[in-house]
Amino acid sequence: MQVFKSSPDGKGWLEELILLLKKFQLPEHTALIIFSFLVGALAGFANILFRTVMGLVHQLIFIQGSNLLSIGKGGIYRAFLPLLPIAGALLLIPLSLAFPDEVNGYGFPRFIELVNIRGGVIKIRNILLKTLGPALTIGSGGSAGIEGPIAIIGGTVGSGVGQLFKSSGSRMKVLIAAGAAGAIAATFNAPIAGVMFAIEIVLLGNYELSSFAAIIISAGIATVISRGFYGASPAFSVPQYDLRSPVEIPLYMLFGVIIGFLAVLYIRVFHKIKDGFEKFNINPQLKPVIGAFIIGSFAIFLPQIMGNGYEFIDQALLGKIIFPVMLLLIFFKLIATSVTIGSGGAGGVFAPSLFIGAMAGGSYGWLVHKLLPAYTASSGAYATVGIGAFLAAATHAPLTGIFLLFEMTGNYKIIIPLMFSAIIGTLVAKRVYPDSIDTVDITKKGIKIHMGREAAIMSSIKVKDVMRTDFITANEDDTLDALVNEMIRKEEFYIPVVDAVGMMTGIVSFQDVRPVLLEEEVKGIVRARQIATEEVIVLYPDQDLNAAVERFTLKDIDEIPVVAGDNPKKVIGMVSRKAVISAYNREVLKKAKGPAF
Repeated sequence: MQVFKSSPDGKGWLEELILLLKKFQLPEHTALIIFSFLVGALAGFANILFRTVMGLVHQLIFIQGSNLLSIGKGGIYRAFLPLLPIAGALLLIPLSLAFPDEVNGYGFPRFIELVNIRGGVIKIRNILLKTLGPALTIGSGGSAGIEGPIAIIGGTVGSGVGQLFKSSGSRMKVLIAAGAAGAIAATFNAPIAGVMFAIEIVLLGNYELSSFAAIIISAGIATVISRGFYGASPAFSVPQYDLRSPVEIPLYMLFGVIIGFLAVLYIRVFHKIKDGFEKFNINPQLKPVIGAFIIGSFAIFLPQIMGNGYEFIDQALLGKIIFPVMLLLIFFKLIATSVTIGSGGAGGVFAPSLFIGAMAGGSYGWLVHKLLPAYTASSGAYATVGIGAFLAAATHAPLTGIFLLFEMTGNYKIIIPLMFSAIIGTLVAKRVYPDSIDTVDITKKGIKIHMGREAAIMSSIKVKDVMRTDFITANEDDTLDALVNEMIRKEEFYIPVVDAVGMMTGIVSFQDVRPVLLEEEVKGIVRARQIATEEVIVLYPDQDLNAAVERFTLKDIDEIPVVAGDNPKKVIGMVSRKAVISAYNREVLKKAKGPAF
């Protein structure tokens, strides 16, 4: 039986469904819950699709390629290993040519920016691009993670649902976060970690109770779907470790300090290598190929650095990797990930963070267990804690790290040392370097993403975007009478005073001339330079509106001259308080367009 028929005006069943839902005029929170169920279900199926494509590409390129080149035999055949990631990089070229700036590199910072200050309208094709691109890079052996791309896919699903039902900007943001939560929850079989990921990393800690409920629902539904397809086993096989003695607590606290500094090293090296590739003056399509060759060359000696490294994380948790290898893998995985993504390979940094944390914890655990064998657990326990602690420090998201590990282990006892390591590691990392690995690129743009939505919006707008250039100036020798007449005629109450060559020497406001307005005998004698304020508060064109607001508040003024970046005496425009407020309101309306459903 056909329930929804095409309407005479051409509307299909989907449009009819939307109209029907609107006809019922569902309460806001009820509609949000329904949408959350839908987003969670779609995110769960998107996760299955992503992992299926990833597995297929890995089988075709890496497994079949290794068999074809006899790499598994070792010896001289290992020299062919770079050909596998190079094949993935070459296959990535047509995709990146067809969709420039949407495939290559680390796309998660741009995703965070879109969600928090750009209105959250994401192109649906991201589902395809963030599936194929990372599958080619990671499936062929590139060192990157699937979690960033799958979170973007989930967020795109949420944005798609929001666009379909013409949701408001704030509702769109919640649906995107819900989609990301569902995708991460389904990937790790960890619904609480998915929720924390959305709140701490996607929403940067800014959320309301209604959004919290939507995120929980989506994460729960996505996890149910994933478990129905893959079973209820966690992402990693984690043995049940115990806290051997109180002596271990200070050891875990010291580990947290080490993790904090290591996370900062990771962030800095990652962005240093990424910036280096951006400055590398060759065809952009060749950069991922060069990066793939470098990774493959490293992998000849340390094949563990290839892919997401999950199987080697499992080995570290079981204590099956020797100390020197774990120590080497910390730094080579760090560099390999930076080269893969920095050169333009597609993928995320979440899985490499887990890998580095496991190897750092395993190395540290091996040392302390050698020193204090009677009082400490084996290296596997510290590797387990390292997973959550390093993730927390690198992303500045301690609750995500803590709950992810808790859901993977189901062991409450290991959570206590993890709490110390994760919190201390995060505090140290934030103290040494204020940005997480996800927010460095946003900060480089001058956007103060951590200061809240309003400040972030203001920081995304530059003074040059709101200044007016049709201002008037007064000559130093102009009389007060002429100055007042010009103010009244042009309706301008802040006029820069310039010298013979046009350089600003001061500014005159209506407040300055008001005391002598009625003194006719002096209006033709007093000159502009005599009443001008010489210490002028100025703005530069590349400063943001936060700087403008600070200066307006400084002396409670309503208009400020904008001067050239290379000459603080050359006035190029004027900015008013009213213009700043209007620009902010326009930006808010732009991001919140569309009626709330």
